[in-house]
Amino acid sequence: MDLGLRGKRALVTGSTAGIGLAIVKALAAEGATVWINGRTQERVDAALKEVQGEARGVVANLSQAAGCDTLFAAVEEIDILVNNLGIFENKPFLDIDDADWLRFLETNVLSGVRVTRHYLPAMLKQQWGRILFISSESGVQIPEEMVHYGVTKAAQIARARGIAETIPASGVTVNSLLPGPTESEGVSTLIAKTAKQKGISTDQVESEFIRDVRPSSLIKRLAKVEEVAAMAAYLCSEQASATNGAPIRVDGGVVKSAY
Repeated sequence: MDLGLRGKRALVTGSTAGIGLAIVKALAAEGATVWINGRTQERVDAALKEVQGEARGVVANLSQAAGCDTLFAAVEEIDILVNNLGIFENKPFLDIDDADWLRFLETNVLSGVRVTRHYLPAMLKQQWGRILFISSESGVQIPEEMVHYGVTKAAQIARARGIAETIPASGVTVNSLLPGPTESEGVSTLIAKTAKQKGISTDQVESEFIRDVRPSSLIKRLAKVEEVAAMAAYLCSEQASATNGAPIRVDGGVVKSAY
């Protein structure tokens, strides 16, 4: 299937590794020119070396308004925006203080608000655009081990629908993508740390996590970043024009719902 992305200009935030970088690779493989975003030049340069296709880099910390201004100065207009930037951590609710809540809201919520607000007008003017928020199954089934993360992911789902409601029949679609547990850089690092602490293999940690923490998974494993990226590329494509305002699950069946 030709996704109709050749010549399109795309930006993927927080994309130097994991799901973000996999999405960059998928879009570039379809012929889009893709901007990689990260917080350090070293990380951006390393990511650029992994991409086959047309890719560029911009260093900007989008969890802060000043960082967004840096991005806007470097990247003028785009056709596709993938708001992937996000952080997570395991922390009991009673230990999550105001600073933690603000850090998660700034990074996972406000970054996407600022970036979308900036690039949406040009998409509306040209009557074509794709905006995708990388949310999570945790936005539907709030995890007890990281309530603050789940709340921000639920906000992403609501935001995507809300923005889509404001621009009907515009040629611009706004959707959210809900991955389940995925072999991203952050998850792999956490698994490796846990394995070392327990003196067991990473495969055993993954197996125990699926069994004990995400028992509703139907694939009974972590998803590959490429599996998530494939769905993201489709939602950014010309072919996905009738999918709008929707939370699309690529969660391995973790969410126990028939619809």
